[in-house]
Amino acid sequence: MTKTIFLLAALAPVAALASVSSVPVTAAAAAAPPPPAPPAAFGPCATCHSVKKGERSGFGPNLFGVAGTRSGAIAGYAFSPAMKKADVVWNRDTLDRFIAAPQSVVPGTKMAYPGLKDPAKRKAIVDYLMALK
Repeated sequence: MTKTIFLLAALAPVAALASVSSVPVTAAAAAAPPPPAPPAAFGPCATCHSVKKGERSGFGPNLFGVAGTRSGAIAGYAFSPAMKKADVVWNRDTLDRFIAAPQSVVPGTKMAYPGLKDPAKRKAIVDYLMALK
């Protein structure tokens, strides 16, 4: 009897794993591609901005899904009045111009970043942000 109890106790973790691994995966979960890796040029952005779906905003707003949204409209972040008023839709062009010179696109934004002059690095960042869906 003692051997039987010991054997059952030893097999319990295996049985638990078997039940977890048999959980069906939905088609949507199986089809969802992993998020892209950030380009090296995004490093300075990551200091203030999160890009993980559902993660809280930090010093700057969470940029996951920013493409197609309006300036100042991401929930959970206290945008400047200038950003709320700007009425900019974030697309490839507006993101590129904003990353190049934030104050010229949204005068009065609280984003304290002078801008990125390198068009190749800006393109890498914009491509990355556009892919975060």
